[in-house]
Amino acid sequence: MADKLQDYFPLIRTREEVLDEIRSKDNLRKMYEEWRPKQQMEFLDFCTGVRGAKMLYDSFFKEIMNPESAPERLNELLSVLLGKEVKIVQVLPNDSTRIADESSLLVMDIVVSLRDGSLANLEMQKIGYAFPGQRSACYCADLLLRQYKRVRSEKKKDVFSYRDIQTVYNIVLFEKSTREFHELQKNYIHRSRQRFDTDLDVNLLQEFIFVPLDIFKENTQNKSVDSELDAWLTFLAYDSPEKIIQLIENIPGLNKCMMRSM
Repeated sequence: MADKLQDYFPLIRTREEVLDEIRSKDNLRKMYEEWRPKQQMEFLDFCTGVRGAKMLYDSFFKEIMNPESAPERLNELLSVLLGKEVKIVQVLPNDSTRIADESSLLVMDIVVSLRDGSLANLEMQKIGYAFPGQRSACYCADLLLRQYKRVRSEKKKDVFSYRDIQTVYNIVLFEKSTREFHELQKNYIHRSRQRFDTDLDVNLLQEFIFVPLDIFKENTQNKSVDSELDAWLTFLAYDSPEKIIQLIENIPGLNKCMMRSM
């Protein structure tokens, strides 16, 4: 399988080549020897194509989904999740207090302003927080208030209108989801927006998307990748060579964006 991956990724080398380079440089050898055996094996598997890169690792995910260095990736992911084409126009600062309190379980938490004026908050959680609904509702309301204050300050008071306030999307990807999600084992994407029981058409501006990647893996382990949404989730959730090759061969439209990352 390593040889097959090497057809797509020429930088893949043999185990002996990787170990020879490590041993040839004192700084690399010292660093390698300080790792635990499991870490050494994982590193060698990655370098030799036995496994792909785990995109959910902090460093990988932050680099791949960095909207400043590679906005096209996050644009595409958000477009697929939201079901419409979007474009990031600005990265907004986060609430520093919240980040300090919750950073231990977050791989990434980023807020971006989209071309239509709406805001999208994307989180990648290692382990789902307790009370995910209540937590997300509070954070989404905070983002809505921040947008209101910002828009109102940018406009003169006599021309401000609530129609200037746009939708806030809160998107959460879970590496390991909480109990609530496992009660719905056949569902790996949950979308929510507030609606009235009379179908009154009033936009309440808050929408949520929850994606438990562990449940996605349970549902797609032995299935082919045949949609852009499943392709992106596979890209994030799997590190097996078989799944990487499926992405390359079955979803050619995503190759250019993804293969620069793997």
